[in-house]
Parts: sequence; C-alpha cells; structure tokens
Amino acid sequence: MAMLLVVVFACLSVALAQNASQLQEDLATAGVTAIFPADALYANATQPYNLRFAYQPIGIAYPTTTEQVAASLSAGTRQGLNVVARSGGHSYIANGLGGKNGSLVIDLSSLTSITVNDDNTAVLGVGNKLGDIALGINEYGRAMPHGRCSYVGLGGHAAFGGYGFTSRMWGLTLDVVIAVEVVLANGTITTASATEHPDLFWALRGSASSFGISTFITVATYPAPDSALYATYTWEMDIADATHTLSEFQTFVDSGIPAELGTELYFLKGPMNGTVTLQYLAGYFGSLETFNDTVKPFLSLLPEPASTTFFSGNYIEGLNSLSFPSLNTSAPDNTDTFYAKSLMTPEAEPMTWEAMEAFVTYLATDGFATSLGGWFVETELYGGSNSALNKVPLDRTAFAHRSSRFNMQIYGSNIVPPFPEYGFTFINGIASSVIDNMPEDWDYGAYVNYVEDRLDNWQDLYYGRHYQPLQELKALYDPHDVFYFPSSIEE
Repeated sequence: MAMLLVVVFACLSVALAQNASQLQEDLATAGVTAIFPADALYANATQPYNLRFAYQPIGIAYPTTTEQVAASLSAGTRQGLNVVARSGGHSYIANGLGGKNGSLVIDLSSLTSITVNDDNTAVLGVGNKLGDIALGINEYGRAMPHGRCSYVGLGGHAAFGGYGFTSRMWGLTLDVVIAVEVVLANGTITTASATEHPDLFWALRGSASSFGISTFITVATYPAPDSALYATYTWEMDIADATHTLSEFQTFVDSGIPAELGTELYFLKGPMNGTVTLQYLAGYFGSLETFNDTVKPFLSLLPEPASTTFFSGNYIEGLNSLSFPSLNTSAPDNTDTFYAKSLMTPEAEPMTWEAMEAFVTYLATDGFATSLGGWFVETELYGGSNSALNKVPLDRTAFAHRSSRFNMQIYGSNIVPPFPEYGFTFINGIASSVIDNMPEDWDYGAYVNYVEDRLDNWQDLYYGRHYQPLQELKALYDPHDVFYFPSSIEE
C-alpha cells in the first residue's frame, strides 16, 4: 500500500510538472507574464488576505488585456486545470487562489482603466479597487454604490453583491451594472447585458465567478451628492441597555427614515464581564439639519453617548471619512487571520426580544471571556423604510436577498496564524444565539461576499430559490466546471 501511494504521488508530481512546463510555454507565447512556484516572487504573489489559508496554485498569470485573459484561460483549460480570477484578493476563504491547491490564478490587477462616457455610464476594469473607482469617477462629478473597504477589488465585489452606505439610496454595486465583458470557459469573449445573453447577464449579477472571468463592467452612475456626513456614537452598555438599543434600532429603521441614511450598529468587546461596547454608525447624504431630525427619534431613546465623532463635507470627503482605511490605496494592503460569517434577518419576521437578549448576553459574557485577538458584529441595514436595495424585484438579478432587514457580519480575528478552534466555536455561537431563539422555520440567509468555509446548507443560505436556475446555467456555460472553487455553483 505504501509503495502504491509513492507511485501515485510520483505520477501526480510528474503530471503537475508537465502541466506547469507546458503552461509556462503557452503563457509566454501569448505574451502573458506569469509567476510559478520556483520563482522568487511566488510566496508574495500567493499570500492570501486571510492568513488562515495557504494554497499553492500551479501558477499566477498577469494579463493586461481581455484577449490575454482569454489566452491565459485557454492555456489552463488545455492542461485540464481549474481556473479562478483574482481581482482584489479579498476573498474571506482565499477563493482568489482557487480555494485549493493546483488551480491557475488569473490576476486581473492590471485591468484598471476608468472611462466615464458622455451618457454618464462608466466602463471600469475589474482590477480597480473600490477606493480608486470612487476617486476616479468623482473627477467627473459622479458616484455609484459600493462598500467602504477601499482595497476590495471591483470584480468580486460586483460579482456577489456590493453593499455600502449608499446602498439604501442606490442599491448594490451589481444593481448598477449595465453590461459585462466576460471570457467564457471555452475561451470566447462576449458581452452580457439585458439584450445580449440575458440569462448569463442575470447569473453574472450574483454569482459571476462561477460562469466566467469578467474583465470590464459598464455601470450606471449617479450625480455625486452635494454633501455627506459621517457620525459615530459610542456607548459602554450592560445587557439590558444594549438589548433595548438593538430593539429600538430594529423599530427605528422602519419608521419612515429616508433612503439617504445608511446606518448600522456595531458591537465590540465591553470593558468588563456583562457589558458590550456599542457604536451607532450613520452615513448621511443630505443636509446636517435633516440628519439631526432623522436620527433624533432613535438617539433620544438612548443614554448619553460616551463619545461622538462627526465629520461633514462634500461627497468625496464624507466617503473618505467612511472608508477603511481611506480612499487612497497606494500603501500596501493589510492581512488578517480570521473567521467570519453572516446572518441576514428577514423583514417579514423581526428578531424577537428573546433572540436579541440572548445575542447580547452571549456577546457580553462569552465575548468578554474569549481570548481571541478581537471580534465585532456589524449589523448593517439593508432594508428599512425607503430602501432602494429592497425595491429591486427578487428575480431581476441572481442576488437572493431583497427582503432582508439586517445583514450581521460576525467576525473574529486572531491577528496571526493559527486561528484557534475555540474561535470557530465562539463565532458560530454568536449566530446560533439568534437563530436558536427564533422559530424553526425562520427565513434567514447569508451574504456571499462574507463567504465562509464552514457553513452548512450554504447553497440555500447564499442563493435561496435562485440556486437551481444557477445550476442549470452553470451546466450550459461551464459544463466542465473550469471555474471551480469551494463555494462555486455546483454542476
């Protein structure tokens, strides 16, 4: 048996060596720069955002045009390889490295052009980071919805959602996508839109990475608002006060608040057992006077905050203050060692007092006791009154959550590897503290851009009723599962 394993391993090693050699030759012939395991830059090129993972792709190709993307993909498929695209490299489970060993990575970081047309649409290379896009289109007085983590790449962000503080006003990033230039599994280059390959266009707005490699995305833009402000209110609360605050927040968001208000509650470790640090974050794209009138009904029900930070200015200044770390992405990106999950709560069935109290109690006790380097729960408002995000018909795109009130990002960090087993237990326990105290048929979901590797029934939680039609389209557009990664649409 031992000899058989040695022979199998030797054969596999030879096959991989042959693949790499031919792959290197094919990429060089196409004029595509590439990095392979023997190269000095390989370790840096394969460093994941989440250091909990360490995958070894067969190579990383760096095309500079859509035609070179197609050539790189064809070079990989000729060797029978799985191929993945990497835009910003921020996948929580390193899907941009294949999510396993041996995939070919096509790095799109050179596709960074930004063109704003006369009709105020913009054509964006998917290698752009969100901060670069915000600054680039702002030069034309334009804006679009996207997240506030400025180093995230457009490709993955638009592929699966794209929530930000302007999403209640303008929708998700994928909601403003008009057309996508995409390289399909067979190496052909096509454009998907409402009039060209509309079935593919539907799938690309919610699960793009399973169907092709997007290279350039055409989006609708909006006039940049005249003003923006960002406020953070911070408290240290006991269990009773924090539960009361969450309950009032859940009521407040359905009280007629305007679409210009993007807001969330942020839970952090408290200063002593039985407490949490709680922050109310608000981004507002209107006047200071109307902001104060908007948030006063909520804040008046709470204790005086321990601290308040406040910024107001023009749109891009306000967006910069909201962004993490800032809109400027010239410095090297950071890494972390973490486990994260999400819990999307339905508008039709709000969290009960019992569920909220159990959640806060868990944070205030187990959250205080944990030895993790840090944790947070970011309760993002997707729905509520006047939300543009939830006004989009469910079946217009493949994004499956048009009736969620909150998306709770639950995040635990250990800073450096390894991530401890008790950390997984703790983070999963946060979600369970809510789910286990709601009815058994509670219709909650999960957000693909906060993808995790330990989620049971992820197909339903991420994609809901859209999963089956996505499978049918997968069989049509990628019948050999070229674009495989752990959370890709299954055959």
